[in-house]
Amino acid sequence: MSKSSIVIKHFKEQHYSTFFNWKTGFFARVEEPGYDEPFWSWHGPELLDISITNWCDKGCVFCYRKSDESGQHMSLEDYETVMQQAQQMQVFQAALGGGNPNQHPDFCEILCLTREQYGIVPNYTTNGRGLTDNVLKATKKHCGAVAVSVYYPYEETRKAIDALVSYEVKTNIHFILSGQSIATAIDWLESPPDFLDKINALVFLNWKPIGRYSSHKLLLKNSDRVEYFLRLATGKSHSFRIGFDTCTVTGIARFTNTPHICYEGCDAGRFSMFISEDMKMYPCSFMVEAGYEGVPIVGNNMEGFWQNGKPFKRIRSKLASGGCSGCQSANICLGGCPLFPEINLCPDQQNNPQQLNISQITLLEDISIAEGAWE
Repeated sequence: MSKSSIVIKHFKEQHYSTFFNWKTGFFARVEEPGYDEPFWSWHGPELLDISITNWCDKGCVFCYRKSDESGQHMSLEDYETVMQQAQQMQVFQAALGGGNPNQHPDFCEILCLTREQYGIVPNYTTNGRGLTDNVLKATKKHCGAVAVSVYYPYEETRKAIDALVSYEVKTNIHFILSGQSIATAIDWLESPPDFLDKINALVFLNWKPIGRYSSHKLLLKNSDRVEYFLRLATGKSHSFRIGFDTCTVTGIARFTNTPHICYEGCDAGRFSMFISEDMKMYPCSFMVEAGYEGVPIVGNNMEGFWQNGKPFKRIRSKLASGGCSGCQSANICLGGCPLFPEINLCPDQQNNPQQLNISQITLLEDISIAEGAWE
């Protein structure tokens, strides 16, 4: 790791450079004069989303991974295999998830390995449980930030925020935004609870109909308050930052005046990759419970699969196709979610014929990609 907090890398083949501040998390891509920003990073993902465990003792009804106390942990040996290849692919950050990742038995060692041995900045999302002193010390030393998932009645959320902030850890809130929870989101923006004064950012995640509770009744677009909420979130100042996942981009494009430079379309297969706890690769974490079959990590095959694996090529092709026909925001939002078009907030998403489906993206045929196959 450089003595400077800014890491600059130049990717000659794609005519752009990246600037990453491993202390603040600031990241930017800067293209060479006369060239467009790359549509995807050929060298490898900038962010690696890793489920290090599917173990959780909370059992939330809306969990998209159906995590419970029977969930398995990724072994430390397997995690190092991932990190070795991630370093070769010039990954900047690892988003550790689960399950509840900080209750992995080797969690502190995982954080240390990620940053100190492989030069990759770890971040993680927690349900608030298992934040021991050792975990908090390792978090402060090695992590860029931590996100706390919120759960009613929010007492565990409050305690987790207090614990993390007491160790001077940059703390964000992940709020799952559905047609039901949007009322609470609006209340929080109009009259913020006091624990939000302590956080760095409140990040809204568009609910997907997958996991333990997959009824379409909770879709965000079923609410008649979406436009009001989005304008409230983006149109006034708050004591904390406001963020959205890329799955909400169609609503941002449709209902707000957010500057285009702030937009990011779906980055699955373009700038991010998901690794499951059983060592399988996917463009997106939501593909696991949707029935898509991941491809196992075999030998040194992560880079080759990222560059040439059929599911990655297919999802890039879909996102590059221009999105919904006739939409002036298509080049910004890339048509929204290619896996679950029902979550998109476009006026008439049903007219988009290019939804990916399971039969189009069978991954098993790519298992043979092994070490050296793409050299």
